Amino acid sequence: MHLHRSRLLQLPPCRKATPYRLAHSKKPEIIEVNQSPIECALSDLRPIGIHQVRRTPLGKHYNSLIDRHHYLGYTRPVGEHLEYLAMSEGRVMACIGWCSAPRHIGCRDSHIGWNKKQREKNLLQVAVNTRFLILPWVRVPHLASHILGQIARRISTDWQKMYNHEVIWLETFVDPDRGFKGTCYKAANWLYLGKTTGRGKADQTHKANRSLKYVYGYPLRKDYRRILCNDVL
Repeated sequence: MHLHRSRLLQLPPCRKATPYRLAHSKKPEIIEVNQSPIECALSDLRPIGIHQVRRTPLGKHYNSLIDRHHYLGYTRPVGEHLEYLAMSEGRVMACIGWCSAPRHIGCRDSHIGWNKKQREKNLLQVAVNTRFLILPWVRVPHLASHILGQIARRISTDWQKMYNHEVIWLETFVDPDRGFKGTCYKAANWLYLGKTTGRGKADQTHKANRSLKYVYGYPLRKDYRRILCNDVL
């Protein structure tokens, strides 16, 4: 499969889709929601409830909204992941998803200061923000950074409940080619770490083959370096 993906070998087409592939290719069920415009101050929406919806009935709402309104659409995450809805008075304001982090990001690894052994041992304590959607009909200043702040205060506990371990570090990628500047992450005190190399994890050419993205990180504990650089088994 690696040679096929690298275009060094052409495999015949798959004759039968496996249940795993079918599950990942199935489009989410469309769930209609109230789309009347919301334009107000953040204070008018409080309290904003943050609901972890993975393995709950609200998970279908998350999948549907992401697939219909996020530019990347919905793809079923691989590995550990959590999904949230931000709601006010019964209406969804935003969707935000997290999953296991990429094993190597140069600027992140330099910032943390861990070596390969430490990274392999402790990477499970890092979560990456893969989807963040403020719904198109919601126009509320400072809402995105407010949601990031709320999630930062609870995600480690939620991860512990779901996967029996905490997370110490959050990170995300911001695509400037799409006009994104990372404003909400800056407002929520995330750290700018640098840029990606523009190469995928299976790259063999060592040349950029996709857009370079800004990398932001957020430590959930002051002693994050001590924990993430621990290599004691």
